[in-house]
Formats: sequence, structure tokens, C-alpha cells
Amino acid sequence: MGFDAEVGVVGVGTMGSQALWQLAQRGVSAIGFEQFAPGHDRAGAGGESRLFRTAYFESSRYVPLLRLSKLLWRRLEAATETSLLHVNGALMIGEEGGDFLARVQRSIDEHGIDHEVLDAQEMQRRYPQHRISAGQAAILDRESGFLRPELAVASAARAGESLGARIRRRSRVDEIRFEDDAVTVLADGELFRFRRLIVAAGAWTSQLLLGLAPLTEVVRIAMTWWQAKQPAAYTEDVFPVFARVTDGYDISGWPSLDAATVKVGLNNGWDRVGDPDALDRTVPDALFEEIRNAVGELMPGLIPEPVRIGVYMDGYTADHDPYVGPLQWDPRVTVLGGFSGHGFKMAPAIGLAAADYATENGTELPIGFLHPNRFVTNVTAADRMRFRRTAAA
Repeated sequence: MGFDAEVGVVGVGTMGSQALWQLAQRGVSAIGFEQFAPGHDRAGAGGESRLFRTAYFESSRYVPLLRLSKLLWRRLEAATETSLLHVNGALMIGEEGGDFLARVQRSIDEHGIDHEVLDAQEMQRRYPQHRISAGQAAILDRESGFLRPELAVASAARAGESLGARIRRRSRVDEIRFEDDAVTVLADGELFRFRRLIVAAGAWTSQLLLGLAPLTEVVRIAMTWWQAKQPAAYTEDVFPVFARVTDGYDISGWPSLDAATVKVGLNNGWDRVGDPDALDRTVPDALFEEIRNAVGELMPGLIPEPVRIGVYMDGYTADHDPYVGPLQWDPRVTVLGGFSGHGFKMAPAIGLAAADYATENGTELPIGFLHPNRFVTNVTAADRMRFRRTAAA
């Protein structure tokens, strides 16, 4: 039997749309399966704006991927004539001598990132939108800003289609089967055969690849928007994006996109989601106490009552680093998942790596520290064979 395409892509969202675009640029035939439509807001890519940080406090190992992603975002903008990445700087606010700013500075020192260090007095003078206390400081990362997520995903999908990739919209994948001569996908009662497969199903990944079930928990994320007393003080030309770890809070914020409200959110997830198909988008008022207090104490120009709420979800791994690479028990399948709320900015580099794995059996990108094998050391051969037989049944 022949193949429906060289590569199948399960999930045409944040990562899958980028992988599909990269495959199409290489002239590789590819079919993407998306249960909604590219650019939807029912998983982790909603909320109208996402941080693009270069001075990466999670680990300086991400910086080369972020700089590559910045280049690729610009190429996608050129290909689609769409503005996606807004570089207006990022303020990283923390305690002087604290671990948060030390990790930011480590990325800066190792990679020569354009920046400026601001003490409490200078920070308060230049950015009165923030309430700063003695002993606090900030680093202005001039290479950072924000992305438009829904538009970015739709643009990458459109760019892939313009080069020959096919997308089956509103097509839910029910099963992935591992056969000797193909990897097959069952979607809407129809079987599709591929030489290689990329699985980028976000919160649904563990439902499709049961061997990854212990690796990812799905977390509900709530974004909140707040009225600005003086909206002109929060436009992107005067109000950089920020991440702040002070006063017992861990929050991020974005400039106003509607000339009325400012988005501020907690950097940690809210609670666990048992079934991604049954995400509860109603949030009890008690869960807003922490973010309401943070805005009231740290953002004097905002009215500390949320006027808009957006509920999303994302997959978190035990170490909060994603898994990117081939499955240990079948390298024909590349899996991208568990981005733990901080993967959107690097999606173009992840898509490039996925295309490398699917066409070249490896990648030269410095991405080995994200390989999924670090999570499957306790999966026995018998477990893998049992999973293979179940998947192919």
C-alpha cells in the first residue's frame, strides 16, 4: 500500500502549525489534522498576547532557540505580510541579589543580550506603572516583547498550505497505530498512512500516546484583564512586557491592545484539568484573590477588579521543560509536548527541529536536553510492546 503523505502532523496548533510550515518549505508532502481550526483559543495559545523573552530565567540553554525563533518569526511575517512579533522590551523585576534576577543575568552574560539594569529609584522614575520598593530592581531586556498567538498559529498554517501542505480542519484523531510499514492515523473513521508522524496535540497528547501519560499533567490557566485609569500609560511604546517575582507574587503583564485594559496573569497554573475535552471555563471568584491582591499592591494605575477573564490549558512536565524528539519505542514518531506554559515564543525553532527529525532522523539544533527519553527510563520493554499491540488493535 502507498502513503497518503510522507509526514502526518497531529495537531495544527502552536507547534504543529510551525512543523507543517517547515515541512512544506522543504517540499515534503504533509497532512495536518486539527480538531478545531488553526488559531483557536481552546487550548494554550489564546489570550491575544504572549511573552517573547530572550533573557531566559528558566535556563540559558533556551537562548539560542529563542534567537533562532525570532529570525523565523520575522520570516513568517514576511511570508504572510502579517505583524506577529512586537519587540518593545521586557522588564524582569525582582529582589536585588535574588535568584530570579541572578538567573536572568546568567542568560545575559552567557549570550551577550542587549539589556539595562535599573535600581529601584530609576525603575520607579521611568516606569511609574509599577510600584517598586527599596531593595528591588529590574533588568530591561531590549531583545524581548510579545507575540500575537492566535494570529501567529493561523499565519503559520496558512503559510504551510500556500506551499502545498494539506490541513483537515474539524478532524479529530481517535487513534494512532504503529504498523511495520507505516504509522497510521484514524480520524473521523478514515485511516491515513504515513512514513513519519509528528504529534503536537497539546493537552490531548497523553490521550493519543499512552506511554506519555505519566509525563504530563494538564493545568488550567486563567488570564485576567484590568481597567487602566490612564490607558495611554500602558501602550506598547511606553509599557514593556514584564515578569515580576517580588512580594510573594509571581506575575506577568502585557501592554494594552484595546486602549482600555491591561492583561496581567499569574505565572503558575491554577488547578489541574482531568479531561481536556471538559475544560471548565467558569472560574470561582475565590481563585482570583491572589492576582487581585497582586494587581492592587503592585500596579497602582489599574483598578484591582478583573473586567475580563480568559481560561486556557497547557501540559506541564515534572521538570517544566518540554519533550521534543522521537519516541523511544518508535522513532518514526516525533512528539512535541509538555511546554509548561512557556513554549509559545520558541515555536518556530521547535517546528524546525520536528521537521528535521521527520525528514533527516535528527537535528543539529541544540535541543538534546529536551529529548523525551529523559522521561521514559522506567517504561519497560513489556510495557512498550503492550502499548504497541493495543494501539494497533
